[in-house]
Amino acid sequence: MASSIKKSSAYIDAAIRNALNEDIGSGDVTTSSVIPKGHKTKAVFVAKQDCIISGLPFAKRTFELLDPGVKFSVIRKEGSRLKKGTAFASVSGDTSSILMAERVALNLLQRMSGIATLTGKYVNAVKRHKARIVDTRKTAPGLRLFDKYAVKTGGGHNHRFGLFDAVLIKDNHIDAAGGVCRAVELAKRNAGKSLIIEVETRNITEVRAALSAGADIIMLDNMPLHNIKKAVDIIRSIMPKTIIEASGGINLDNVNSVAAAGVDLISVGAITHSAQASDISMKVLPR
Repeated sequence: MASSIKKSSAYIDAAIRNALNEDIGSGDVTTSSVIPKGHKTKAVFVAKQDCIISGLPFAKRTFELLDPGVKFSVIRKEGSRLKKGTAFASVSGDTSSILMAERVALNLLQRMSGIATLTGKYVNAVKRHKARIVDTRKTAPGLRLFDKYAVKTGGGHNHRFGLFDAVLIKDNHIDAAGGVCRAVELAKRNAGKSLIIEVETRNITEVRAALSAGADIIMLDNMPLHNIKKAVDIIRSIMPKTIIEASGGINLDNVNSVAAAGVDLISVGAITHSAQASDISMKVLPR
């Protein structure tokens, strides 16, 4: 994950700068009126509930971009499972800089830790099966890299990042193109040989069509469990190496049953679009 952050540093910096500009605007009128220039302080970050911590490199970068003189120190490493009340990082330096960057740093930590924590629950629920939990494109606009990073921190895996790095033929593509076989045929002809072709199927008829067309990945979308099992049996008997993905209507109550059906991937939009932010606070230490 460290290498992916380095490669995307410009993207990350731009997102954080935008967040800082949004929050600070023309200046922090509270801090400038209460805290004297040159005032120094130290503060700690504390988990106020059990969680998987995610976003430490991003929080650190938030302070660096506002004031390179502020020192951010990690107490518990990224991906640690924290108990309520655990101090996991500290920050020291100019008080005004720390207070101005506080909310953006916390927002990132809280959102990313919430995603990592929920992802971890799904991963734990399917741990006895081969299925991998993967994310979707249902992320906060402008924060996709942050959200997908958090999924990996929680033990999940990333699906395609965007529209550019894999072919995923969905229901609207199928209906507009004139059917599964026609859509896959066009994708194979026009998308380039290097791209994986995945097709979304809504029923067993479309599963058979996707097999006939030679899709690399077949997604079983919003199918009841008995149809998922039937589709897996059909695919394994005809094209055993085809990757099978289940998606739609997956939750913590049924994810284990879906995994037990023999799919390879389970995509869960909820881990990014519905994760509850973790409760985290920053507390200035008494002088």
